Amino acid sequence: MISLRIRIWFIPAVLSLACNNEAEPVVQNPPKRDTNIIINELANPYAPVDKSPMDMSYFPPEYPVLKMSNKTTGLPVARIIYSRPVKSGRKIFGNLLKYGQPWRLGANEASEIELFRDVTIQNRKVAAGRYIIYCIPEENNWTIILNSHLFSWGLTPDASKDVDRFIIPVEKTNAPIEYFTMTFEKTPQGAALIMAWDDIVAKLPFQF
Repeated sequence: MISLRIRIWFIPAVLSLACNNEAEPVVQNPPKRDTNIIINELANPYAPVDKSPMDMSYFPPEYPVLKMSNKTTGLPVARIIYSRPVKSGRKIFGNLLKYGQPWRLGANEASEIELFRDVTIQNRKVAAGRYIIYCIPEENNWTIILNSHLFSWGLTPDASKDVDRFIIPVEKTNAPIEYFTMTFEKTPQGAALIMAWDDIVAKLPFQF
């Protein structure tokens, strides 16, 4: 009798164990998206992501892509390297950035513009080369300065190294621009460097 009870208990136990050992379905991870998504990391021992990331713009726009697809030859006309601070609900011009005070046109390192050929700005020739670029904002216009003091942090203006200055008007925008942006656009005479942030857009046209 005891032997029969043991057999009766043992059979369902074995069946239960067999069921639990059935192979679970294989779940494959979805493919990673081919996009530049910033993922928050607990620690990065090498280089943290800056709150004002560095960016680069070319004229012609997307020049490296055009070059690699054999849609253009030769050098670009211009390139600008700068950092992109964010508005974050602040009033920028006349508040965070005081009128009449020099501004580096970005954050962190001084912004740099590289001209790969001679250009003309406001009827004045600017030789090909690399310059830092900064401005003095006013309510209705900006003074744009090209300066030869390269590879510098922040902005400590040295007027003795100024190459030239250009006064340009500013325009108001209908919608605030969150990230400071510098880019180039084509014009009938050549191109223009667009500088935009908060509710202000300024354009520096040049011919080549």
